[in-house]
Amino acid sequence: MTEQVTRATFDEVMVPNYAPSAVIPVRGEGSRVWDKEGKEYIDFAGGIAVTALGHSHPTLVNVVREQAGQLWHLANVMTNEPALRLAKKLTEKTFADRVFFCNSGGEANEAAFKLARRYAFDHFGPEKNEIVAFNKSFHGRTLFTVSVGGQPKYKEGFEPTPGGIGHCDYNNIEQLKALISDKTCAVVMEPIQGEGGIIPADLEFAKQVRELCDQHKALLVFDEVQSGVGRTGTLFAYEQLGVTPDVLTSAKALGNGFPVGAMLATKDVAASLAIGTHGSTYGGNPMACAIAEAVVDIIDTPEVLNGVNKRHDLFVAGLTAINEKYHVFKDIRGMGLLVGAEVTDSFKGNAKAFLTEATKEGLFVLVAGADVVRFAPSLIIPEEDIAEGFVRLERAVAKVVADNKTA
Repeated sequence: MTEQVTRATFDEVMVPNYAPSAVIPVRGEGSRVWDKEGKEYIDFAGGIAVTALGHSHPTLVNVVREQAGQLWHLANVMTNEPALRLAKKLTEKTFADRVFFCNSGGEANEAAFKLARRYAFDHFGPEKNEIVAFNKSFHGRTLFTVSVGGQPKYKEGFEPTPGGIGHCDYNNIEQLKALISDKTCAVVMEPIQGEGGIIPADLEFAKQVRELCDQHKALLVFDEVQSGVGRTGTLFAYEQLGVTPDVLTSAKALGNGFPVGAMLATKDVAASLAIGTHGSTYGGNPMACAIAEAVVDIIDTPEVLNGVNKRHDLFVAGLTAINEKYHVFKDIRGMGLLVGAEVTDSFKGNAKAFLTEATKEGLFVLVAGADVVRFAPSLIIPEEDIAEGFVRLERAVAKVVADNKTA
């Protein structure tokens, strides 16, 4: 007999690093989710930009069943067919020549940052070890990745953290020029900052970052954990910037919820992770790679990618219509189906109020920091779900506005 659990069970048995809502989803189909009480929700959150093909996608369900009857795991003392097929597709579809598989975005970034330092060590010596990243960036939760990330709150209480890391403002090329030097081994950036507030890179800024990296013989690392695998309307966002990185990281949507991450690199750079320099017990396991291969096959099609851009317009239109009535957003921005609505000063620091009320209305949304409501739904969310979602969002916004007036 299955033991019954509730939200209170979380407080009894889980480490308190999360504060989940009272909702416990038990079933999902497409872009709709149902909780234990049978209440239905529309999903504009996508598990934080993960379920790019929605819940229980029939093709992926079949892939899981088929692979589960063959191989789940092999040690990395041997390889497997799904991993090789996936790596071949990723290299054929991108700038990269080589792939390293792991389980998450944080692990992919950890590998990228280690590779950057190792490459510089091999080619220029140990003194070329500094990494430059950007304020408000987010790259994971390991000690190394929170150090490269530009949000000090994630490092507090965990010091001393790894050194040799500097930060400047995103889209500020003059600050970067002042910070980068011949000791810099890598510049790390998101093509569109996710957790930092859904802030796209200026095209000229991205171009100049590439030029500065070349000038100082530093690697350019693109963190596409959130922006990649179709999220912005191309397979990877770098394709829209006209800039090619040396290293790129991917996760989130790559497995549609099954844990998988990847670091992609050019052949010359990848060579520095020689035998024994890095590893991952579960990285590249056949189950994860079989699922990820199917995800890539489905997403990297004109139908899906063009559909992302069409749905982007629907989200912007929906948010604009609500804003014209309630005047709660000062900016609506983003790329593809990674969209942010920055709240006005009247709601500054309180974007979560919109999330809370939306959940009550049967809609999942996200925040990106304290001032931005974030939307990262399935790339194939039906248009009728978008329309109904905005009906529910408007009810939530009306409630937040009413509460703010009476506060």
